[in-house]
Amino acid sequence: MTESWNPTGAGVLRLPSGRLVRGRALRRPLSAGPPPTYAVHLLGKQPPDVPWEARWLRWPDFRLPSSSAEARAVLGEAWERAAGERVELARGGGRGRTGTALACLAVLDGVPADRAVRFVREHYDSHAVEAPWQKRYVRRFAD
Repeated sequence: MTESWNPTGAGVLRLPSGRLVRGRALRRPLSAGPPPTYAVHLLGKQPPDVPWEARWLRWPDFRLPSSSAEARAVLGEAWERAAGERVELARGGGRGRTGTALACLAVLDGVPADRAVRFVREHYDSHAVEAPWQKRYVRRFAD
C-alpha cells in the first residue's frame, strides 16, 4: 500500500471506509508531504501537466460534469484507487466542484445520498458544494 495522506492534514477527507482523499485548489501550492499518485482534475479546460497520473473530468465552473456517465466512471476509479493510493481531487477553488465530487465519493462509500453533502461539509469544508444544482447532482448520483 502506498504511503497515505496525513489524515489530520488540511483538505483531506476520511471516508467512512477509512479511504483518504485530498481535495485541493489548484491555485494553491501543494502542501507539504507526499504528492498524489493519482489525481482527478475537475476543470472546464485542459488541466496543467503534473508529474503523477491524472485524469481530466470536464466540469465547467459553477456547472455539472459535461458527461454524467464519464463522471461516474472517473469518480468510481478514484474511489477504488483511494483504497491503496494517494488520490487527489483538484479544482481552482477547491469547494464547489471538489466538494461535489467528494460528496459523490461519499455516496460510493456508503453514505446515503441525502446526507453526503452534510458529511463533506462536516469533515472537509463547511462551504463545500456551493450551488443548489450541485446538491441535487449528489442526491441523484446514487440512481
